[in-house]
Amino acid sequence: MKKLVVLSGAGVSAESGIKTFRDSDGLWENYNVEEVASIDGWYRNPELMVQFYNERRRQLATTEPNEAHQIIGELEQYYEVVVVTQNVDNLHERAGSSHVIHLHGELTKVCSENGKKCVEEIGYRDLRYGEKAADGHFLRPFIVWFGEDVPLLSRAAKEIESADILIIIGTSLNVYPAASLIYSAPVHCSIYLVDPNEVQPVARQVEFIKEPATVGMRILKDKLT
Repeated sequence: MKKLVVLSGAGVSAESGIKTFRDSDGLWENYNVEEVASIDGWYRNPELMVQFYNERRRQLATTEPNEAHQIIGELEQYYEVVVVTQNVDNLHERAGSSHVIHLHGELTKVCSENGKKCVEEIGYRDLRYGEKAADGHFLRPFIVWFGEDVPLLSRAAKEIESADILIIIGTSLNVYPAASLIYSAPVHCSIYLVDPNEVQPVARQVEFIKEPATVGMRILKDKLT
């Protein structure tokens, strides 16, 4: 069975109603990105950060996977599929994808602010500011913020190194280090890039599908199955 890796970004969840933080001038759901998506923001105002991710969790609880998520899940009938996502939602899993690597963390989990230890699944409930982990440190969202390392990057690169097909969907390829993952694909790998917007040129042979995620995945399903 051939191996297919999907590298997904915010555009794949946008059609489910989840806004990206690049939608409008550095704002994410009307918050300044630096305030709610950076480690410096946590040090400055952790209470605001807890509130913001509580709101995102509540939003996720009422959000459904879209057709793009569902088609990606269905591809497991034909390929060994690994999803490498920059998204912190769980829509890939809810649409049937069984092997998902979350580069930037998971919204439904929290962890100790001491080195992200003591990871806990909290589902869609609110985190109370001041709640403590088993190690006695404050709990924080299990999210990789700007200014933090991306610990699963090497694991994701290793998966792409053995891919026969790479689908890049809903990502601008502007956010590093995740954007560098395309260069981990082997020479024989067929690469497809699905995005309705202009994406910066890449030094690889790529078939561009300039469509939203749902339309693009319909096209790819017909092509690949």
